Amino acid sequence: MKKYIRSILFCLFFFVLTGGSSGQGRGQNEEKPPLTRILFVFDASQSMFARWQSDMRINIARNLLIELLDSLEHIDHTQFALRVYGHQKRFPPQDCDDSRLEVPFADNNIPNIRRRLRSITPRGTTPIAISLERAQYDFPPCDNCRNIIVLITDGIEECGGDPCAVSRELQRKGIVLRPFIIGIGRDFREDFECVGEYFDATSEVEFRQSLKVVISQAMDNTTAQINLLDINGIPSETNVPITFYDHVSGKILNNFVHTLNHRGLPDTIYSLDPLVTYTMKVHTMPPVVIDSIKVNPGKHNIIPADTPQGSLTLLVAGTPQIAYRTIIRKSGELETLTTQTFGNTEKYLVGKYDLEILSLPRIYVKDVDISQSHNTTVEVPQPGIAVIRLPSEGFAKVLLEENNELQVVHTIRENVNRETIYLQPGRYRVVYRSRASSQTTFSVERSFRIESGISTMVNLSF
Repeated sequence: MKKYIRSILFCLFFFVLTGGSSGQGRGQNEEKPPLTRILFVFDASQSMFARWQSDMRINIARNLLIELLDSLEHIDHTQFALRVYGHQKRFPPQDCDDSRLEVPFADNNIPNIRRRLRSITPRGTTPIAISLERAQYDFPPCDNCRNIIVLITDGIEECGGDPCAVSRELQRKGIVLRPFIIGIGRDFREDFECVGEYFDATSEVEFRQSLKVVISQAMDNTTAQINLLDINGIPSETNVPITFYDHVSGKILNNFVHTLNHRGLPDTIYSLDPLVTYTMKVHTMPPVVIDSIKVNPGKHNIIPADTPQGSLTLLVAGTPQIAYRTIIRKSGELETLTTQTFGNTEKYLVGKYDLEILSLPRIYVKDVDISQSHNTTVEVPQPGIAVIRLPSEGFAKVLLEENNELQVVHTIRENVNRETIYLQPGRYRVVYRSRASSQTTFSVERSFRIESGISTMVNLSF
């Protein structure tokens, strides 16, 4: 009986742990993992017949690649393909068109790649650039795929092409991620570092290890956290949208809102690809951009950004609040960062800012200081109301009188004879001439004073 109860409890525990079924507990809208597609570009040029340690280069490279593929045969969300160059036409003469997709991408096609590798005989030259250029067409269209090229070669470009330029263009277009290159027999780093991630395999042991590292980097799980640092270097800032771009192509890759977990630490993200170089934009005000970010595969990466913030509240004295818009600029600069509405509180990076409040007349507040985790309040006087009555339609402007100077603050519409406007406290004048009058001497002027919260009637009819 006790054994039976223990069995029931174990089943219940397993049911809860797994969510009851494979489709529950994970969320019906969980994003499907991307399909990783790895294209092996294999050198079968004549030089692969050369002796290399225990055997010919072609035999060692073929056998070790097959050994690797055997270990990957049942990996989910992964497809493989094989392009070969230098195997169709004998050298001499040189044939720089000798590159062919031998096994296209498909599910469960490793046996096909294995058979084709065993039948290849090295013959020709080394057209690396054209092989990379044609490789872009080896990847069928896909909305959720990671396209990776692994180039295995024992030599450099022999057909006058530019593998570096081709690789840069493929990455710029977002067709493939930064390629991997394994150089057999001697060090080709100087020739291939501009193409992609280069691995030097001057021995069989190094070649086997390079293959394992390449696949590990292409497929290992990688995590990261983004530390939004306050002025003391503590990752306390959060709740800010963040965008990751592909540094090479400029393509938008990821968008999310930064979060602190239940322990007050930056949450872990799983969507960063170790084969991509990123540009990160933290959408603070103003934004913070971190360039050329690389994440290490199979590790937990920490990406810091200095984002110390305080807040700004804009208020009108008294009630109700007037929805003035305010232009925000960095102190001493002309570029508009954003606009903020009175009555709201917004966050800004620590520093000084200039405010242009779109009241009548405009109010300028210089060098407003935003400090770490502190709310700065800027308050302006409550406006008064001017009700302006004209004898008839015409041309009229409201001018502010200050220090024996007049400044236009408002133009009254030409097709009305009454207008109500909010004005900041001060002395004003209205200058008016009827549309029907063609003589300057018929202009009318009225002076008036505006006080906070008080309506003032300005009548030009007498």
